[in-house]
Amino acid sequence: MSINGKCPICRKPVVQEFRPFCSRGCRDRDLLGWVEERYRVPVAPDENEPPEPDES
Repeated sequence: MSINGKCPICRKPVVQEFRPFCSRGCRDRDLLGWVEERYRVPVAPDENEPPEPDES
């Protein structure tokens, strides 16, 4: 059974059982990306925080 939308991993139609993915394989690939820290949330530097010391 397919629902509206495309899998964020392979762009195939989404399957209700694995929503928002198309299969267990794509769901597991996404989980592995989180475990391996491939996904990052960009953060703007805090203007009130002092700069980090140079490691050289």
